[in-house]
Amino acid sequence: MLAVDGLSAPVSVVRDRFGVPHITAATADDLFLAQGFVQAGDRLFQMDLWRRSVQGRLAEVFGVNFVGRDAATRRMQYHGDLDAEWASYGPDTRAIATAFVRGINAWVAVARERPPQEFVLAGWLPDFWRPEDLLNRTDAFTSSDEALREVLRARLVAALGLARAGELLAAGTAAIVPAGLDPAVVTYAVGDVLRSVGTAPFFVGLEAPVAAVRLQPDLVGSNAWAVAASRSATGAPLVATDPHRPLGNPSLRYLVHLTAPGWNVIGATAPWLPGVVIGHNERVAWGMASFPADVQDVYVERLNPANRHQVEDRGQWTNTTVVLESLWLKGRKVPIAIEREYTPHGVMFAIDSEKNLAFTVRWSGAEPGGAGELASLALDRAASAAEFREALGRWTMPPAEFVYADRDGQIGSQVAARVPIRSGWTGTLPAPSWTGAFEWKGWRTLDELPKDTRPGGGYVALANRSLARSGRLRDVFAARRTFTLDDLKNLQHDVLSWTAERLVPLAARIRVDREDVMRARQQLLAWDRKVTGDSVAAAIYVTWERAIRRMMAEQRLERELATEFVARNGDVFVPALTSPSRRWFDGDVIQSRDALLARALTAAVDELRVQGGSVEAGWTWGRLHTTTFSHPLAITDAARRLFAIGPFGRAGYGDTLMSTAGPQFEATTGASFSAIFDVGDWDRSVAQNAPGQSGSPASPHFGDLAKLWAAGEYFPLPFSDAAVQAQAESTLTLVPRQSQK
Repeated sequence: MLAVDGLSAPVSVVRDRFGVPHITAATADDLFLAQGFVQAGDRLFQMDLWRRSVQGRLAEVFGVNFVGRDAATRRMQYHGDLDAEWASYGPDTRAIATAFVRGINAWVAVARERPPQEFVLAGWLPDFWRPEDLLNRTDAFTSSDEALREVLRARLVAALGLARAGELLAAGTAAIVPAGLDPAVVTYAVGDVLRSVGTAPFFVGLEAPVAAVRLQPDLVGSNAWAVAASRSATGAPLVATDPHRPLGNPSLRYLVHLTAPGWNVIGATAPWLPGVVIGHNERVAWGMASFPADVQDVYVERLNPANRHQVEDRGQWTNTTVVLESLWLKGRKVPIAIEREYTPHGVMFAIDSEKNLAFTVRWSGAEPGGAGELASLALDRAASAAEFREALGRWTMPPAEFVYADRDGQIGSQVAARVPIRSGWTGTLPAPSWTGAFEWKGWRTLDELPKDTRPGGGYVALANRSLARSGRLRDVFAARRTFTLDDLKNLQHDVLSWTAERLVPLAARIRVDREDVMRARQQLLAWDRKVTGDSVAAAIYVTWERAIRRMMAEQRLERELATEFVARNGDVFVPALTSPSRRWFDGDVIQSRDALLARALTAAVDELRVQGGSVEAGWTWGRLHTTTFSHPLAITDAARRLFAIGPFGRAGYGDTLMSTAGPQFEATTGASFSAIFDVGDWDRSVAQNAPGQSGSPASPHFGDLAKLWAAGEYFPLPFSDAAVQAQAESTLTLVPRQSQK
């Protein structure tokens, strides 16, 4: 029994043997207070560091090197009417957030008296929370990266010209230059400022100076699908979901079961959010994948040379809005002042003083309702597929595509996002602001966004529109009529490369004078196209494919631009190789392509030799491709032994359904959380959540789920009272402080 300030009645917290808390309360207010208390108990350091990061408050604890990053992050926050903001998520969201934060603060009070080990090492104490802390925009902004894509396209057009740039881009994304725009004014520096928003905190030494690190954005995706009763071996729908996110410790997701009058929902949330983001209640199950909706636009602004706080608007100078705010620095007794400056088109994030130009970004998240994932509270109580889809009308950020199924057998998919209506321009390139011709005209309705409410094939499957993963899903669902829960487990761990099936046959055309390269070629041709951890051929293939993409891009683009192009336009390469043309190859396009394939295979063999292997043995894919669940504090040998979990050899790569990707050979992104929900019997549902539920090394649930995850195994997600009790490890009763005996 534990006394907690603010409760009105006892709350039961049954923790199952996998560390998942099942929280039962007599009122919703007590339920969410208890959720905040429990999640803070498991993840307070992660929550505290997240809040500092997304609010632009890292310089307070890391020092001056994070000032620029913090200032950029603060400019993208919501600064509008709070009543409209809270109302957009639902009539009781503010009350839920208030109760949740009271629970967090009840634990913070304990932690400030007896600081957890992470805070001792980091050198600061946790702060108390406010409900408004849940309204951040940073996660949503960095997940919606169309502004960076616009900058990339502008640089492509500036480097190659409009026609050549359009030839290299995927169909449907061809750039159209807005009248009045000179793409050359959109420089590398513009993209660098956008990338600095939300840059992850990075320790270089405990109690030592911290260096700002320029990171490429994590280009991650997700899979999700729902199988109708007609194609399910159980006779009821099945829903599977496995978001691909950065792999770290603690996990980005936290599993929880919430029960109170009007509430009975289980699944994954962010540790700093109330409710459940992905999961099921008594009637509906759902999963989601990120969706590439265009919700951001970059505008080029003309500055008045005589007054840098004025921009041109249809032939007249218009004043900008400047807001000063304080930014505290570690070790300083007084704050510094930073500016947030706005034009009618959005927040100003970069200035080119030599050209008298500024750059602003307009994005949907600046409107009420744009806090990432907070609208999931509306989803948690949907009683049918129709109600679930209606609740998605409150979800605006980040843009996502949902699959869902209900107990009546209805399945479907729906994109949810606040997508602007553009008239007369596509939004694929930055637009000149001064003409007045490139304005938003309102928002797309839910019915105007992609959906499939009555799928004819008995399934819906999502893979972020990825050519390779979507192609593999189509092949699997076409080849098999019915699916068991185990089939869906296997599908989430499927490592057959759809891309390799199309590219490996081209290796038969390779002829070089090096025996080791020709042996590698033979291994590729004999390979089963499965990127398994014990495969030498898989290591050869992934390294070869990566070299092909890099070399192709560098034939047309300078190196830094080529690197970003490959990261953001991966789907163009397979059709360009299987149907070669002068877009990518010169002279005899077949011979030119074959020569590139040979050069790339030679480079791959050389790269793998550096790793210490020979063609015949040594560098199996799982030996090279490993995941270590790293912790922000794991920066010394002693801290790594305490906090880091791994390494684990991994199968798959970025283009397999089991998507595991990262720089060089590391696997730093993938599905640390995945789940399969059995709509016919909720107690048969299963999940993964690595490395563990707790963020404390002292907890038995700090890393207990990592080995299960590495082996591709799942744990049960009990829902009924009987199933919860059967899996119970411990029971804690939270009681109002004044009633403790």
